[in-house]
Amino acid sequence: MRTADSSRPVPASAARRRAVTDALRRGAVPEQGLDLLATGLDRFTSALDAELDAVASGASVFKAVRGEYGSGKTFFTRWLGERAKRLGFAVAEMQVSETETPLHRLETVYRRLTERLTTASFPPSALRPVVDAWFYALEEDALADGAGEEDLPREVDKLLTARLTEVSRHAPSFAAALRGYRTALAEGDEAGAAAVLAWLGGQPHVAAAARRAAGVRGDLDHFGAFGFLQGLLTVLRDSGHRGLFVVLDEVETLQRVRSDARDKALNALRQLIDEVHSGRFPGLYLVITGTPAFYDGQQGAQRLAPLAQRLATDFTTDPRFDNPRAVQLRLPGFTPQSLVALGVTIRDLYAAGADAPDRVVARVDDVYVADLARAVGGALGGRTGVAPRLFLKKLVGDVLDRVDQFPDFDPRQHYQLTVTPTELTDVERNLAAPTSADDVDLDV
Repeated sequence: MRTADSSRPVPASAARRRAVTDALRRGAVPEQGLDLLATGLDRFTSALDAELDAVASGASVFKAVRGEYGSGKTFFTRWLGERAKRLGFAVAEMQVSETETPLHRLETVYRRLTERLTTASFPPSALRPVVDAWFYALEEDALADGAGEEDLPREVDKLLTARLTEVSRHAPSFAAALRGYRTALAEGDEAGAAAVLAWLGGQPHVAAAARRAAGVRGDLDHFGAFGFLQGLLTVLRDSGHRGLFVVLDEVETLQRVRSDARDKALNALRQLIDEVHSGRFPGLYLVITGTPAFYDGQQGAQRLAPLAQRLATDFTTDPRFDNPRAVQLRLPGFTPQSLVALGVTIRDLYAAGADAPDRVVARVDDVYVADLARAVGGALGGRTGVAPRLFLKKLVGDVLDRVDQFPDFDPRQHYQLTVTPTELTDVERNLAAPTSADDVDLDV
């Protein structure tokens, strides 16, 4: 059941405005306050909120988000993650990487998940507060059932066993590690407790003595990761969280890894999707993001027919009629009009906390915002869809900041857009249009 105000815009406090503008000034996607910038997402909210409600009630959902570079995939998933967090979900966002988060090694994915785990009350990693809250809940339940102080440890252990019965069928060491963590705390062994919790979070190379004391052996492997994820979902639910929202960002990087690793990663993704759909992970909302080349190309999902079948979605109709309930969501990217609308929204948000709000609105009017958007798009070969990051960075850092601080600064007179290669990403650099034939480098 959704809270009454879950979709209502949160008031723009000074701290939230500052967090947003600071991130945009750096050319980054804000970590919070994304509801202040959300434009054009209304068509998704009803279906996505219904899915979040279902997950909070014990269902599980998988979603694939597709869009070209600059279409707002990271923004979209963080915006949805904020909505989930306001509903009481824990959230974790990871970027798929051949070296840091290889998808064909699910034990590494699980480890990154616990490292990035965050809640409304705790930043990453929130694993320890979540586990501590779970044991507190078990103690409260035991006391409510009539347990005395002397019987409390034994009754808590009984509840632990009962709550993790299903998990223990697949990953018995998960429950053993939790017992070892609680025992170490009771004995005042903080170092041992931290080591056991690190092992529970999938960290390798935990001291052998700590593992022996907790009754666990070895390191988490690819197949054990599913059982540990089950256990984490159980702990989250019983500690008061309504679910877990997980993002695997930039899965298109799989197209650039070795063919053997790519095939293993694609199969791991197929297996993960099947486990979500089978109901093994109640309370999990899993999202992946990727470019159309990943979903449609022969070096991506199409390389594994069963995966391609699970991701198949009809996008032959007008984007206006895309089905937000489908397994894949298409982000069409920015048009010149929507980019200007976003710029105006940022301008107004900035002005609300500016030292000279009237001057900001007067000198950076809607016409100037449109001119700047057009100029940035032109510097990137006319590709408006890849312009948002650079446009907002220029708007906040080069224009709005100067107008607010210098009374005699007029961007029409004193500012000329410059785009240097060092401030561009690889994709933006490739799209930057040469101004003349002399600017084209030829290898002769």
